[in-house]
This record gives sequence, structure tokens and C-alpha cells, in this order.
Amino acid sequence: MIELEIQALSERRDGLLIEVGRLVVANGFTLQRQRLTQDAHGILLTMVVRGSPRKQRALAAALDAYERIISFEISDFVEGDPKPHFAASRAMPTYTPDPAPPPPAATAAATAAPAADVAVQTIAAPIASATPHAVPELQLPPEPAVLHPPEPEAAPEPEPDFEFLLATPSREPPPPPPAPEPFVELVPLDADEAAVEKVLSRLATEFPQIVPRLLALDQSVAEAARESSLALAGQRIGAWVFNRDCAAVAQLDLQQAIERVALPALSALVEVEHKGDQLHIHDSPLCTQQGHSGCSFFSGYLEGLLGPALHSQSLSIFAVCCRSYGADACVLALSD
Repeated sequence: MIELEIQALSERRDGLLIEVGRLVVANGFTLQRQRLTQDAHGILLTMVVRGSPRKQRALAAALDAYERIISFEISDFVEGDPKPHFAASRAMPTYTPDPAPPPPAATAAATAAPAADVAVQTIAAPIASATPHAVPELQLPPEPAVLHPPEPEAAPEPEPDFEFLLATPSREPPPPPPAPEPFVELVPLDADEAAVEKVLSRLATEFPQIVPRLLALDQSVAEAARESSLALAGQRIGAWVFNRDCAAVAQLDLQQAIERVALPALSALVEVEHKGDQLHIHDSPLCTQQGHSGCSFFSGYLEGLLGPALHSQSLSIFAVCCRSYGADACVLALSD
């Protein structure tokens, strides 16, 4: 058996987990973990599945033919070695325009200086070239002419400063979308038996009002031991309910066991609907937080209930989808 990690990109999330889960089961694999993440490119789906290596090619062909998947990638799953989704967006640096150069303030002064030099030269030239008139004999020299310097040319008006217009965009570009959180897989731990025994201590007097104790168990144990502890509590409570209510039931096939044993016992805790070989649990109180599934309790509960009632000892319960990952209901598929 091998474990594979499937990463896929889709446009919509409605029913995606259910449909891809069915493809996985139909091609001989079992789903171990799953996750949906919203991204700027679409819906990022990550699944860890287990099955025969000979069926990997058939699974890849089924995913390639599934029209809702835009692209996908299948790789070997390595425990404790999380990797980012291949289609996840990356944060891009924002654009900052260069500052504008200062205006040429010295243009007016540089233009006025040559004009002043020209005016001085114009005045000095007539003075230097003027000569007195010839004086006739026995005549008094005429009075020297009064030289009037020519009117200086008016200095040209300084040219106006140039206005530099920055080519700024009409609006700032929108900030890049935040990168999705990396898919981190915890190393599973064994169930916290002491915490489970605390839940079972008042089972006889509190059943079926046991949801508050299950929520307390969910919060009290380590995150890596949460699913295994909920599954163990479910197995023990299911076995206790079978011995109390169904001990006289003869050996049944799977459909009979679901209708006569599983449905009545599960309906005492939650609203449940039977569809073929699947049980749809509506509004599960253990699956209200995003990405925080409590379906392991219901899987363990059904194992404890149906194990003693079935001819076959190879009962398999597969969590197709969960309310905490965006599905309308928690769906458990049963087979023997």
C-alpha cells in the first residue's frame, strides 16, 4: 500500500469534496485527510489517499477526465514533510514610482546674465568710437556734443519654469491577495485514554445528552490526539449502546444493520439521513469550526454499533466529506 498526496485546482467548491471523494473510492483508494482552501486562482483541494500502487495510473486518469478539475498533481505523501499547494498564489512586490527630479530653478538667472552683458557692450561701443569735429582757424571750437547713450535693450523676460508631470496611474494597484496558509500535517498521536474514560464515567445517566462532554474532550486533548481520542470514545459508546439495546439482534447484512441498528442509535444524537450505502449527518455539533472535523467520533460510533451485528468482520467506514470543510452535510460511506 502507498500513500499519495493529491493537489488539485477547481473553480467552485460546491460538492467538490463529495465528487472527488467518490472518484478516489471508485478507483480503489481510501481517503485519509482532505482540505479545501480559497485562493485567488480558485479552490485549492489537497487530499491524502491510501491504496494499491497498481491503481495510481487509473486514479490519475479519472482525475484528468473530471471536468471540474482545472489542473492537478499527484505525488508520494511523506509524513511530517508538508509542502505548499502547487497552484497557490505568491505575494508580489508592490510598485513604487521614482521621485520626480527638482525643477530647474536656475534657468531664469542663467538667461538674464547674458542679456545684461549685451546691454553694457551696446552702451560702451558709441562712446569709444566717437571723435571730436575739426576746429576751423580763428574760430572757437564748438561745444562738444552731448552724447546720449542709446536706450538699453530691455532684458528678455525669463522663460517660465517647466512643469514636470509625473505619469502616475489613475488609481493605486490593488494589494496582492494574501498567500494561503501552508498545508501542515500533524503527526497523529494515540488516543488520550484518561480523557476518554472521563467522558464515559457518566454515560449511563447522561446518554444521549453527551455532546457537551464530547466538545470538552475535543478541546482538552492535544491537537494531534484529537481525532484518535474522538474515535476511541465513539467505539466505546457505540459498543455500550449495542449491548444495551441490540444484544439480541441476530447476524445481519450491511443494509439491514444500517436500518435496524445504526439509524436508530445515530438518530438519538444527531439528525441523520440514509441514502444507499451512505449516512448523511446534518448540522453536526462536532464539525462547526473551519477545518476542524469531528467525524472520527461518528465513524468510531458506527464501528462499535455495527461490528457485533454483521456477518462480515471487514466493515469499512469512509468519510466522504465534512461540514467543517464547506460541505452541506457530513457524509459517511459504509462497505463490508
